[in-house]
Amino acid sequence: MNWKTIFEARAMTNTTQEAASAATKPDNTIYPNTEHHRSASQPFAITILGAGSATPSLQMHPTAQLLTVGSDYMLIDCGEGTQLRLIEQKIRPGRLRYIFISHLHGDHYFGLAPLLSTLNLSGRTEDLYLFGPRGLDEVLTTIFRVSDSRLGYRLHFQAVDPAMSSVLLDHPQITVESIPLQHRIDCSGYLFREKTHKPHLLREKLPADVPVQYLKQLKDGQDIPDETGGVLYAAADYTVPGPPPRSYAFCSDTRYVTELVPQLQGVDLLYHEATFLEDNAERAAEVYHSTAQQAAAIAADAGVGRLLIGHFSSRYKQYDLFLDEARKVFPETYLAEEGETFVI
Repeated sequence: MNWKTIFEARAMTNTTQEAASAATKPDNTIYPNTEHHRSASQPFAITILGAGSATPSLQMHPTAQLLTVGSDYMLIDCGEGTQLRLIEQKIRPGRLRYIFISHLHGDHYFGLAPLLSTLNLSGRTEDLYLFGPRGLDEVLTTIFRVSDSRLGYRLHFQAVDPAMSSVLLDHPQITVESIPLQHRIDCSGYLFREKTHKPHLLREKLPADVPVQYLKQLKDGQDIPDETGGVLYAAADYTVPGPPPRSYAFCSDTRYVTELVPQLQGVDLLYHEATFLEDNAERAAEVYHSTAQQAAAIAADAGVGRLLIGHFSSRYKQYDLFLDEARKVFPETYLAEEGETFVI
């Protein structure tokens, strides 16, 4: 059954009984307002807020990442203390428009309810879009209800099917697809892929008095006809191809799954969990996690551009061993160091 549920947290109403409502729509894609469209030259980068795993550590924070797409912020997972990490990185939480939660283990979402509350305290009124596993809406509804919390904005929730890949978001600049992962509970990764960029217009080659509508047609790849039906301005003569679209994939938490490779093929930047080193491969399989070597094997088989590894077990105090192990298989491997921003 193919359907979508939108959960609206309306705790701004007079009664807590109205804290949640649901509606169904015929497809799996949210189409937000197009006013947030940005040009191809806009930023596309990932900032690591947390790269630790379940057990608290003084070295690393729980999983959280911030994807910058133009002027929009997209939060990927929201472990405990994520809003503090945003403040430390001088990132304005109010600019968040989309939040993607992989699964309901606490180190990936225990920071969500406090963040939503803080957004309300700061006076947010703009809608917020939340994607995650079924049951996340129930958790939030319960928190809102028992704490008698009130949000001054609508929170739209879309449940993600963990068993199949689907397009979740059709943003003016990118699309977002779910990635089925294999963990102890339902878990999904996310693939963020830019749309094809329009050609760049060589304005200096055109006369100064060219009508504005001609410029738009040329950027759309359309030739401009003359009065006789011939070609006055050929798009190929006055444009150059735009840059290739960029892509980012987030895969955490998951055991080693070769079935991921086709969907990850050619991704520019892949984040893949590497909870253990290879000498603990048996333990990794038991708890549905991966090793650094296995993450690198996925990257190599998928032919990605670069690999980020993180979600390191707190048993490890040194992380260079993860890098060494992965680079033997895939040289373009980097540690997901907290506070670092990777331009895609």
